[in-house]
Amino acid sequence: MENKETFNTLWKYCTANNRLCPVLNKWSIVYDTLVNTEKLSGHGGPREPAHPEIINHNWYDIMPIEKEFQFKKYIEWASDNNQIEEIGIYLRSLPEEDWAHYGEI
Repeated sequence: MENKETFNTLWKYCTANNRLCPVLNKWSIVYDTLVNTEKLSGHGGPREPAHPEIINHNWYDIMPIEKEFQFKKYIEWASDNNQIEEIGIYLRSLPEEDWAHYGEI
């Protein structure tokens, strides 16, 4: 029997090995893959992912914990919109060098 991807299994993977979030150019791909983003304000809400342009523009000014918090919203959005499998396949395909890690930024 194949294991089904869930928010918890994907989030565990995304935070393993001191992973923080995908690097800048990979971060945008995750957002662009998400469905129903036309409903978003772009600034991020309680469970609303911020538009990657906000993250990209402020990448060096945003604390690592905030980057992780914002990235978590992307995973929650994918889960809430039945895309957890699709996003999981993409994120699990990223080589380690496409991830930002705690201690590196």
